[in-house]
Amino acid sequence: MEKFSIGNDEKERCLLMAIDTGTGDVDYSIDELSRLTDTAGGKTVTKVIQKREKPDDALYFGAGKIFEVARFCKDYSIDLIICDDELTPSQQRNIENITDVRTIDRTQLILDIFAKNARTNEGKLQVELAQLKYELPRLSGKGKEMSRLGGGIGTRGPGETQLETDKRKIRSSIKSIEQKTENIKKQRKLVHDRRRKNGATVVAIVGYTNAGKSTLLNTLTKAGVLSEDKLFATLDPTARSLKLPDGRSVILIDTVGFISKLPTELVNAFRSTLEEVTYADLILNICDASDRRVNEQIDVTKKLIADLGAEKTPMITVFNKTDLAPGLRFFGYEGKTVRISAKTGKNIDVLLKTICSCLEQNRREVTVLFPYSEGNLASRCRKEGAILKEEYTEDGLKLRAILPASFLDYIKDYILPDE
Repeated sequence: MEKFSIGNDEKERCLLMAIDTGTGDVDYSIDELSRLTDTAGGKTVTKVIQKREKPDDALYFGAGKIFEVARFCKDYSIDLIICDDELTPSQQRNIENITDVRTIDRTQLILDIFAKNARTNEGKLQVELAQLKYELPRLSGKGKEMSRLGGGIGTRGPGETQLETDKRKIRSSIKSIEQKTENIKKQRKLVHDRRRKNGATVVAIVGYTNAGKSTLLNTLTKAGVLSEDKLFATLDPTARSLKLPDGRSVILIDTVGFISKLPTELVNAFRSTLEEVTYADLILNICDASDRRVNEQIDVTKKLIADLGAEKTPMITVFNKTDLAPGLRFFGYEGKTVRISAKTGKNIDVLLKTICSCLEQNRREVTVLFPYSEGNLASRCRKEGAILKEEYTEDGLKLRAILPASFLDYIKDYILPDE
């Protein structure tokens, strides 16, 4: 066996498997899988890596390596096998038949963590939806396994009950949950519209999981949000008010953490929550400066932000945990960057001043005069910004408003000079 360390405790004993195709950092990926296992309540007994061009279609590993894994599982009382890549139903079934050990993949592990940590009704619905969508195509061929009840990693939430249902019932459940989440999405939009109408400025905290988003929120606002050194310690978005040095108040929102190989089912199910980012006036991309893969973490976050359609929103890249990486050099990064330690409070004042600076560039208070024939532009002002004053004059509708810089370019012919 390769790359293993044996430990003894009462946690579920897990063997981790990964394929090294030579195209990525497999050591980092399987170490991250081990941290996910710890978050789920398991204990990594050993990590097994095999070099292959691609996973075996039937067994993930080659046959010889799988039988070696089976012997190790028997000798060291392994309770669970976890694969770093998504398994097909046949791969999962074949591995279990040979090793006689329950087997899950990275996606099931992350879904289990989400099921464990979801607190709000919306969060629980989103996790249940993701689990059902993941399980649906895997029902075929499971036979008597569909009635299997169990405990442990990968079996929390609807997985315990929905495996006993047929596809028709699962599709019905999916449809019902999607309707509920759509209603929640509409309610969320009403909240955003009300914030926009009241001239509220929203700053969204995003970033790789465990980069310190919740710690930063607590440092800035004393929010009392759970902050642990575990992946996905918090799932549900938290909104708090923050007063900036220039006297303005903004709404600071902590979002769910990102991770490489984030299951598509979760991205889709949590889209309404993740779309908090699309309503933001400014994004803080929090990354762990002490992590050797910090550049890759930044790329993962930027890609997901782009997938959500928020790539044009102004963003500050915040290098957190610099107290753990004092010798790290920061260069070559686009846009605004700030180095902080949310835990110690280092450079928090610099971050706040940078936020003020970016928001000044993003929104401006102006007076506009629209001819009555351009009522649609006045309506857009109400939708896009905050109306401070309205006055009906002989020449048209005169508004004093706080508007996004992008919209100001569109209505520049109607902006009046400041008196």
